[in-house]
Amino acid sequence: MSYLTNFPYGIASNGVPVLGGGIPATSGNYFFVDATNGYDGNDGRSWDTAVKTVAQAYSLVTTNHDDVIVLSTYASHALTAMLDVTKSRVHFIGDTFGRLYGQSAKITLAGTVVTDIHLMRNIGVRNSFHGIKFLASNTASQATSCVGEGGEFTLYENCHFEGAKLSTTGYADVLLNSDSGQFINCTFGTTASPNVGDIIRPNVITTASGVAGGAVSNKDVLFRNCKFLKHAGGITGVFVNITAAADFTRGFMEFEDCAFIANKTGSVPTVAIRLGASLTASQVLLTGSTCGYNVATLGTGTGIIAGTSAKASTTIGIQTT
Repeated sequence: MSYLTNFPYGIASNGVPVLGGGIPATSGNYFFVDATNGYDGNDGRSWDTAVKTVAQAYSLVTTNHDDVIVLSTYASHALTAMLDVTKSRVHFIGDTFGRLYGQSAKITLAGTVVTDIHLMRNIGVRNSFHGIKFLASNTASQATSCVGEGGEFTLYENCHFEGAKLSTTGYADVLLNSDSGQFINCTFGTTASPNVGDIIRPNVITTASGVAGGAVSNKDVLFRNCKFLKHAGGITGVFVNITAAADFTRGFMEFEDCAFIANKTGSVPTVAIRLGASLTASQVLLTGSTCGYNVATLGTGTGIIAGTSAKASTTIGIQTT
């Protein structure tokens, strides 16, 4: 069976659609999600027959097939429950214009449902997410993060992660339990809404216990050209909280050309990257032009290593004017 993908002005493609804007061509099938005009009874194989919800599109993809889910960029994609990505080699495509934040394709989840511990949980292998803003506003006490990342070789590119519960210690924009995850040109948090109180409410928090069932552990995680944003409510606020040495079983967590930025009208965090204990099986690498603004120091403790060009001292890289 063959499918035609229909484009404006009478143009159609038989097979893999040529979408441009950075959307990759793969051997898998493409499924289109139009949050405004779609219908979940459609097959999703073209914009003319798009489905309405991300959940429906995900139900149509086949694991290990390199299927692609393409999201419309002129409306938010509101979930009614946590998106649980357990399939592998599935690719989600949103805004293809290269934004680090303010992406036009936005996935949201609101409410107080206790089973929605994340907006999305990913525990698949080699999945990827491109040009999507993940925006969670679930305030249930059981909610732990906007995105729970527990996959293997997951790629997030030009994505923005913004969670709720700004007054809750331990809640994070991303809960990380990743084997070789890669975050490229991504943004975490916001400088607009302040953390309430002098609390540790990080952008990223690591765990060794699995992401709600994820079976992997943190190793070889890369953040490249990422921005970590915070409006700190006190000096103990951090951007990355590595809770224990056991959160890593080997390798590294590298921050290459990253920026940790605290809103100047808020407090100045003492440290950007907090180590709950000395790392024994891994190391945190600060490479390239990684730096902090309105942050006293990027990190202290055994296991944090600054490259020769990283601005990691208590004086270099601090914005004072």
